Amino acid sequence: MSTQTTGEAVGSAQQVSGMRGVQAPGPAESTFDKDFEAPERRTVGAGTEGLAISGASHGDRLTQMREGTLGSIHSWELVTAVDGPGTRMTVFFAGCPLRCLYCHNPDTFKMKDGESVTSDELLRRIRRYRALFRATGGGLTISGGEVLMQPAFAATILKGAKAEGIHTTIDTSGYLGASCTDEMLENIDLVLLDVKSGDEATYKKVTGRELQPTLDFGRRLAAKDIEIWLRFVLVPGLTDDVENVEKVAQYAATLSSVSRVEVLPFHQMGLDKWKTLGLKYELADAEPPSKELLERVRDQFRSKGLTVY
Repeated sequence: MSTQTTGEAVGSAQQVSGMRGVQAPGPAESTFDKDFEAPERRTVGAGTEGLAISGASHGDRLTQMREGTLGSIHSWELVTAVDGPGTRMTVFFAGCPLRCLYCHNPDTFKMKDGESVTSDELLRRIRRYRALFRATGGGLTISGGEVLMQPAFAATILKGAKAEGIHTTIDTSGYLGASCTDEMLENIDLVLLDVKSGDEATYKKVTGRELQPTLDFGRRLAAKDIEIWLRFVLVPGLTDDVENVEKVAQYAATLSSVSRVEVLPFHQMGLDKWKTLGLKYELADAEPPSKELLERVRDQFRSKGLTVY
């Protein structure tokens, strides 16, 4: 869900060389490449460049998606220090059940807007970077959109990556955690769990959905000792209430497999996309959090004994 919620990633994200035809933009250039806008601390994405697009008929596509051999892909990229450890191939699935007010990839909302790519084709691309993953301690991250909108396809890709000895990560809101089977969990090394709010009403306002499925999924991950990096997007006037943050921090502290918390400052990187899509953007006047507010919130998590970035 680069994640859709990524504000400021830890470390300096650097685009890895070797993506054909992709160059970092100059000061006056757009960060768009094939209609993909890079999140903050990224450069440009590759869209679906380098992936063969399936020409299957509508009926065949539906069958293959149910079987987990075909998925709807928004884009992919190679990036360092953003979506998990080391250099990652991050694949953005199309489709998301949430409508987060601060989403910077609203063009991933609908599964039908993605490109149809077979599991064999995507795994072929993933295997190309095995040496790079080994050298950097990196691997595969599946984001979105929402990865669990396409659980069968995600399961196929995760299983295939693990068979190659590749570290696997999913970036998810957890809202569709019930769709993640125990077998799928066996092929996941790390979960970037986006907890948008600790207060039910605030969560509903931010996402249009309910909080409880996310809480349940996090507890399930912890019970299976699957490593979690918990992410929280800090939006002044929306998610910064002391009690709201306290609830998220308390929840994080109950999950024994949380190894770090990332407090991600809100940004306006997705504003142009909302306008282009003709969607109402309710946070047009919102400002990024001040350094003082950011530290206050991080301190709330630290007070629970959590490692915070």
